[in-house]
Amino acid sequence: MFRRRGAEVEVLLAHPGGPFWASRDAASWTLPKGAVDEGEAPLAAARREFNEETGFTAQPPYHLLGELRQKSGKRITAWAFEGDADPTQLESNLFEMEWPPRSGRMQAFPEVDRVDWFTLPEARTKLLPGQAPFLDALELVLATS
Repeated sequence: MFRRRGAEVEVLLAHPGGPFWASRDAASWTLPKGAVDEGEAPLAAARREFNEETGFTAQPPYHLLGELRQKSGKRITAWAFEGDADPTQLESNLFEMEWPPRSGRMQAFPEVDRVDWFTLPEARTKLLPGQAPFLDALELVLATS
């Protein structure tokens, strides 16, 4: 999701939930994203995952930003859309993991513990480095629309 504030563009980024990410900030935020279910179209998956991770609804038109391969080998296809949302209204789904490690206790954590708006220069310092090309793609889309 992106929004315009005068001449400036801001993007909504998500901070991963869970204990591993709790104290990380720079280069640890991400685009809201997730896996494509079998038989699901990638854009439908992106819209569903955005809603599951943020509680916000993506609205057309959608601008394809391309596909990237992450260090893990996972492939991410991203779309941008213009909208607005109040970060304090975040509603993220939960995941479970054993925590603390080897304790035998399962705990639930939000997939996204917070979202916030960042200008494109700010987003470049917050976003996982492997996803930064999506910001370049967004700038190209906005320059040609």
